[in-house]
Amino acid sequence: MNTPTRSVKNNDMPLQRLGQKGPTVSLHALGTMTFGAETDEGEAHRMLDLFVERRGTLIDTADVYSDGASEEIIGRWGEARGGMDDLIVATKCRFAETPGSRGGSRRAVLKCVDASLERLKLDAIDLFFIHGWDDETDVAETLGALDDLMRAGKIHHVGWSNVTGWQLERICRIAEANGLPVPCALQPQYSLLDRGIELEVLPCALENGIGLTPWSPLGGGWLTGKYGADERPTGATRLGDDPNRGVEAYDTRNTEGTHNILRVASAVAKRHGRPISHVALAWLASRSGIASILLGARNADQLAGNLDAVGLALDREDIEALTLVSCTPLPDYPYGFVRDWSGVAHWDRFGAP
Repeated sequence: MNTPTRSVKNNDMPLQRLGQKGPTVSLHALGTMTFGAETDEGEAHRMLDLFVERRGTLIDTADVYSDGASEEIIGRWGEARGGMDDLIVATKCRFAETPGSRGGSRRAVLKCVDASLERLKLDAIDLFFIHGWDDETDVAETLGALDDLMRAGKIHHVGWSNVTGWQLERICRIAEANGLPVPCALQPQYSLLDRGIELEVLPCALENGIGLTPWSPLGGGWLTGKYGADERPTGATRLGDDPNRGVEAYDTRNTEGTHNILRVASAVAKRHGRPISHVALAWLASRSGIASILLGARNADQLAGNLDAVGLALDREDIEALTLVSCTPLPDYPYGFVRDWSGVAHWDRFGAP
């Protein structure tokens, strides 16, 4: 699923199919969570121009990013250039406030799609994600709403974000049993610093032909090498603005394991004459199921630096060293027991210990 559809020369952007039934997308996607918050509209438009100039095709946003401002900024940019038919535009719903509705309910999903279409100035959304599981809504209701939206031509493909393995499997089984849209895409957190999806979520995605568009591929900035062990971050950086930022929090990630990964990544980067960030992105691109990696940036210079990672191909020894240092042991039960007594081919492919 992660085989490029054309050869990569120099910094040529690879294109590949998103899962078994999704659209063709660029290896690097533009994540736009900063638009309307850390990134003003002028700089956001410069980033969009640069991304397209570098042959990126997947632009990812959400209705909750800056309370809809991210979608509006993208919509105005698209309108000014005469449309976005040459691009794949993805957005999401689940967490934005919808008066009278919530979560993944039919009413909320339908209203959120209409609102996103208006902000993005589009007739249809290429890839529409449900942003997270909703325990208060039967997933069949959510899937039914998505099916109606596809039949109405308002969305083209469906994805899910931030789910567990059993949740993803339930989504797929209910969809298949009822002729409803099976997701072509999954958007989880995934990087050298967080490989938790390899236990259940990633095997489930591979078994169901679902492609990944991972977020936080640089671990909230840790995998750029800019955060040290002895000094809390300050200034205009992701963790400088908020050191306690969710799963990327400084104190949570400031561990011996993180710094061991950084030491190995730094050595690989030095051999290739590249930044650590390029090594982290190249390792992630080599993983099974990866279709398009979300690059979040505050400005065009940061984005350009990350897009330059396209030309880096790590050798087998590099990948093995990075995979080994970033492994966390399987819990003894049931995972270690199952590995020892039954074997799991997916875990072997991922380099699980």
